[in-house]
Amino acid sequence: MPIPQTPATLVDVAERAGVSLKTASRAINGEPHVAEATRKKVMTAAGELGFQLNSMASLLKRGIRSSFIGLVTGDLGNPFYSALAKGVERELRDEGLQLVISSTDESGDRERVLVDEMVARQVRALIVVSTLESSDALGQAQERGIPVIFVDRPSTDLTADSVVLDNRAGARMAVEHLLAHGHTRIGFIGDYSRLPTHQQRLDGYLDAVASGAGSSARELVREDLHDAAGGRNAARELLSLPHPPTALFTSNNRVTIGALTAFRGLSTAPALVGFDDFDLADVLGVTVVSHDPVDMGARAARLALETLASRTPRGDELVLPVRLVPRGSGEAGPGVDWR
Repeated sequence: MPIPQTPATLVDVAERAGVSLKTASRAINGEPHVAEATRKKVMTAAGELGFQLNSMASLLKRGIRSSFIGLVTGDLGNPFYSALAKGVERELRDEGLQLVISSTDESGDRERVLVDEMVARQVRALIVVSTLESSDALGQAQERGIPVIFVDRPSTDLTADSVVLDNRAGARMAVEHLLAHGHTRIGFIGDYSRLPTHQQRLDGYLDAVASGAGSSARELVREDLHDAAGGRNAARELLSLPHPPTALFTSNNRVTIGALTAFRGLSTAPALVGFDDFDLADVLGVTVVSHDPVDMGARAARLALETLASRTPRGDELVLPVRLVPRGSGEAGPGVDWR
């Protein structure tokens, strides 16, 4: 893979065109009193160098690169992403760098637009919770010398560093915990099936069911659910089966909250273990697979800084451990109400 080149500045354009920095600035910005031949020469140089005029133009006129690091995440209304951003910002603050945050709302089309906008602003690096199945837009950013760090969700087709959770092991841990408390029919409520995190957590669930005393796992799987409403509806559907599960494994904080709302009015709530901690989970007595999203963000920021220094992506994957936090909901046996 070719070593990415540093993004061009206006100084580079002026040098390539053989004009002064002031003339290059006037030509690029469409100002008057620039000869047409000179303007054409400057624009040709800009095109050859891949220079993009953007909101940081005032810095580029002085040959100064921006001090911004871009973070592209999912829904910022989800506390996980807010905590992740907090970790990134804390790490960058001491380096004199600033964080620019954009949310995709899990839309691939929006992610492409946001990445293009970040590149146009000449961010120094991109940290991305990607919802894309193909990393073409991020690959183009990388080719322009902008380091790309994947966080939470790894890249499947781009050489880039990433920080992820041990999703498969965490899911297996959760389901084995339920099996150990006597459950043989355990439902799974999962995220968008296109996401690698979902697939890893589903694999962990299937691993545990296959190696334990569980049965008929696939009929108890519900996926492509990303919010509380989807989690609630899926839980209601599973609990309405002729032979319903006695326990649920919910694969993210939003669907866990949705499943909890589905338990209202039930004489006996199924046992439950959720992936991701959330506010008031300790008060409600919800057993979770826990991790530290602030630390995850900080580690992603450090990788971005290291890649900025080396200019070469290594393609390393940092896998962070998770732990089971028992609080009651995952320890109740079949037919026992834990609330």
